[in-house]
Amino acid sequence: MRPEEQPVIRSLPLFQQMTEDNFDRLMRGAYVQSFPPQVELITEGDPCDFLHIVVDGEVELVATWCGRETTMGIVRPVSTFILAAAVKDAVCLMSARTLEKTRLVLLPAIDVREVFEIDNGFSRAVVTELAVAYRGVIRNTKNLKLRSSLERLANYLLSQKNLAGGAKSFELVMEKRRLASLLGMTPENLSRAIKALRPYGVKVDGNCIEIVDSSDLERLAKPTHLIDGNGI
Repeated sequence: MRPEEQPVIRSLPLFQQMTEDNFDRLMRGAYVQSFPPQVELITEGDPCDFLHIVVDGEVELVATWCGRETTMGIVRPVSTFILAAAVKDAVCLMSARTLEKTRLVLLPAIDVREVFEIDNGFSRAVVTELAVAYRGVIRNTKNLKLRSSLERLANYLLSQKNLAGGAKSFELVMEKRRLASLLGMTPENLSRAIKALRPYGVKVDGNCIEIVDSSDLERLAKPTHLIDGNGI
């Protein structure tokens, strides 16, 4: 690992409260690797050998069943994934693959578990991160079960507008096929939903989105902090 990368990892909430000795212990066993696009990093159902930290690039988490595949989430720098499997010494419930050239720090799961047992700051941070992830799963489940596909798309676009600082126009951060999967839709349903949002002031040109009047879209979307919160 490059010396300048350690402070970046240390600054993550998961590692901030660790003792210096235990942080060094984790880092001594760390691997740093770069991967080209479309490389499968972990496979659904396989044992978890490493906690992954995305330093550069983008990783897609996917799940499959009976020949079907869906996007479960997108991981961007700097953040971890498969923490629960690493701590529990369990199989991975999702596969992960790179979407672009990606640089990862890999922490051996056995080291993560050992430090979890002896470092109170780290163990509290792990519980907090898993709690945040659990609440995210609840929010996402409510979004999928309680809203129509049109309402899910409307709320997603409003969230992206907020992330863009409230800009009237912004670019989609992922291709539409992947967005459809993330929202629990087919690409065809997404295309129809985009057209159905035109009366609510949404204009689409490729990956460029323009929301002419947010109030029209908000009346349809009915965003709520109990579903569309900030992840806490």
